[in-house]
Amino acid sequence: MVAIIKYNAGNVQSVQYALQRIGVDSVVTDDFEVIRNADKVIFPGVGHAQSAMQYLMKNKLDTLIISLQQPVLGICLGLQLMCKYSEEGDTTCLNIFDTEVKLFSSPVLKVPQIGWNNIYNYKSVLFNGLPEQAFVYTVHSYYAALSKETTATTDYILPFSAALQKNNFYAVQFHPEKSGFVGETILKNFIQII
Repeated sequence: MVAIIKYNAGNVQSVQYALQRIGVDSVVTDDFEVIRNADKVIFPGVGHAQSAMQYLMKNKLDTLIISLQQPVLGICLGLQLMCKYSEEGDTTCLNIFDTEVKLFSSPVLKVPQIGWNNIYNYKSVLFNGLPEQAFVYTVHSYYAALSKETTATTDYILPFSAALQKNNFYAVQFHPEKSGFVGETILKNFIQII
């Protein structure tokens, strides 16, 4: 069973639908025991870093997430909250990944970045079977800087982390649930991690 962490951030239901499409049972929950005993955990989200972290801390989900031993996949805001700090609301985050989340700044390109972008330099089992420069769907104004934990790179205004990994924690900035065959492959690869 896959547990999808329920908190005050959007996009949770679309992740559940994406798992259904690949034949995977999941439950959207904030129950500690259900999350702790799940085979896999997904930490998705669309929203504001500061209010999301406040909710996680108020409900002690922050300490639960960092204690998890099974494979965990952060998506979009989930990735950002797994970093050590976000400029969005001057927010101290979960500090799983040793990198900071910063606001895009460009006099030419629009922020947020909305649409399709390619990813490259794969260094994770999440990307098994994908061609180099695969396209994924993104919606975000903030990005995680490149770091030693970067497992895929993308470019918008500057190069940044499309994906991160440390131990059992995996995360992607883009939306696999909205990225067609590429996203489906990534979710299948995550489900197959032992």
